[in-house]
Amino acid sequence: MTAFASRWWPHTLRGRLSLVALTTATLLMVILTVAFNTVVQRHLQHQADDELRARAAAVAATVDTSGSRVRVLETPGEELLDTNVWLYADDQLLEKPPSATATGPLTRAADRLAAQHGPHCVTVHSNGAARLCSRPVPGDKGAAAVVTALDLAPYRSSADTLLLASLALDAVMLACTYALTRLAVGRALRPVRTMTDHATQWSAIASEERFGSVARPAELAQLGGSLDALLDRIRAVLRHEQQLTRELSHELRNPLARIIAELDWWQARPRSAADTRTTHEAIADAAQSMRTICDTLLDDARDSASSAPGTTDVVPVLRRLADRAAARSGVEVVVSGQQTGLAAGVPDALLERIVSPLLDNALRHAHTRVEIRACARPGGVRVDVLDDGPGVPPSFTAQLFQPGRRADPLDGHGGAGLGLPLSRRLARSAGGEVRHDERHTSGAKFVVSLPAG
Repeated sequence: MTAFASRWWPHTLRGRLSLVALTTATLLMVILTVAFNTVVQRHLQHQADDELRARAAAVAATVDTSGSRVRVLETPGEELLDTNVWLYADDQLLEKPPSATATGPLTRAADRLAAQHGPHCVTVHSNGAARLCSRPVPGDKGAAAVVTALDLAPYRSSADTLLLASLALDAVMLACTYALTRLAVGRALRPVRTMTDHATQWSAIASEERFGSVARPAELAQLGGSLDALLDRIRAVLRHEQQLTRELSHELRNPLARIIAELDWWQARPRSAADTRTTHEAIADAAQSMRTICDTLLDDARDSASSAPGTTDVVPVLRRLADRAAARSGVEVVVSGQQTGLAAGVPDALLERIVSPLLDNALRHAHTRVEIRACARPGGVRVDVLDDGPGVPPSFTAQLFQPGRRADPLDGHGGAGLGLPLSRRLARSAGGEVRHDERHTSGAKFVVSLPAG
């Protein structure tokens, strides 16, 4: 589209639809106007030809061709009949109108018509348009022909008047079409504008309102369904972002606490080179743990954990988690069960992120001991995390894996109620499951089921 067309092309749907309707109506009006005026001109020409033939017949009735030569009978009104009439006998001009000359364009045209020996008509343009028609008058000894002429100025004037009237009517009709189209399109698009305003408002404040609750025409109902789906997706994205933020903060808290504790211990009094090296190694390990946590959660957010599951030797990962937990909590952490040949179909980083929240939860509530059991099961691997704490209250079991829920927020233990839901979600993303064993009564027991590697 050129710059000129882009400048004048309407930028609103209402303007574009109105312009399309105006263009269509204009084309239709042009076609109808041309067809109407063509029919009118042909009709007026037929009227002129009929009048000329009637006059020629009247003149032919006064021509006597029975004798040796053609002669004109005297009749009342002869002056009227002789007006614009040429009479020929054997292609010879006998009479012509007083106003016509023998070499004038009308007389030459009349000569050509008479020479054709038949009923013919022709239009001559000379100081205006004139219509000429010939009529043969057969006789016994010779043939005569009558040619009559008629000025077409009145007919042309009538045709021009009808053309101007039709153009004026077209202009009025196009103006009305454009105005009514804009009005109709504006009224039709008013609900769309209202829906757009509502969608903007609802998406900004995360409203529960939806378009499907209001009866609308089929097209707007379909648009409303699409907008409802869009609003739901926006809310889902917002919830996912909030959940990811909470999970990152929850998972990064422990390694960050380790870094702070190591720095506080190192700064408390002068340290030897060996102590400094140990502190640096602990900080580097915690930083690497934070990086692993971020990578794992972000991979899960991009749904890449299930697309590239990988394989992990379960026991070394559990021992590494147990060693870290025992070092920072003072609670005995034991890894038991099958010790070799136990592989899970998940990456080792993902296995850590699945078991770590369960282990942290057990450490917060255990009195003296936490046990991690690993064993094979048909088609997969099972990991149990047990503690000797008070266990999960029966009234809270149904809410155990709901984000942000805690059995007793004032129990003095840290936590935001996000670890268990995160563990279950990560396990399910890898084709596994995390559940609470309600039959275990001496403390709490969580069971992790993962596919085999």
